[in-house]
Amino acid sequence: MRERWRTASLTAGWRFPSDWALPEVDSVCAVVLRGGDPERALAGLARARAAAGAGLLEVLADLAALHAVLSDPDADGLVSPDIDATPARMLRVTALAWAEVAMDHLANIEVIDPLTGLPTVAYLRTRLGELYRHLDRDVSEDYTLLVVGLDLSEVSGWRRATGMILLAEALRAVLDGGESMAALGPSTIAAVLPRDGHISTKAVDLRRALHERLSVDAQFDEMGTPRIRLVRLPASHGAACALLRRLSRS
Repeated sequence: MRERWRTASLTAGWRFPSDWALPEVDSVCAVVLRGGDPERALAGLARARAAAGAGLLEVLADLAALHAVLSDPDADGLVSPDIDATPARMLRVTALAWAEVAMDHLANIEVIDPLTGLPTVAYLRTRLGELYRHLDRDVSEDYTLLVVGLDLSEVSGWRRATGMILLAEALRAVLDGGESMAALGPSTIAAVLPRDGHISTKAVDLRRALHERLSVDAQFDEMGTPRIRLVRLPASHGAACALLRRLSRS
């Protein structure tokens, strides 16, 4: 059911396959397969989606994909999700739960990501704002953005959470010079590094640290090789914030 739902959701327009599979997805599937009322689990998923940065329309389209799959148990996921055909109660529960988190983020933005223990993207936006205000030249001349991501599209449950915890642990171990780092999304972490001639060495050390941590259990093989890349910072703080939004969903 989970795979049919995922296929239907991607068909309905879910933009970033790697961030679809959250632990709350498994909770919804478990309730549905037991024949229980999924409303509480759907609310939990909607909150998790909002916290991960998914928009309301995307979340409702994902819900419509689930409803389409449940309405046609024999389909292989190639269904036609229709938000208007989704039961009003499911829509209401999902929308209210999403709005609860989205509005709370506007009023009181969390500083620490509870899973990784790293600051959230709001912190990184603030730190970048300070750099753009205080430097009298192009920020990219002095700093760059190190982005690290895991492919968690085929991973669920404890392995998904453990993968991100190990990723954050490796980053903290390698970047111990006071660099600003943050959890951008459910599968991506970033750090602002000074262009001090040690960037390549840090990238190599980080890859080694990640390999050491992820190779201890064969079940982590599904994550593949972590993607490490250096991303040039744009000319303005506004453009940098837009870049962080894109990276958080990539």
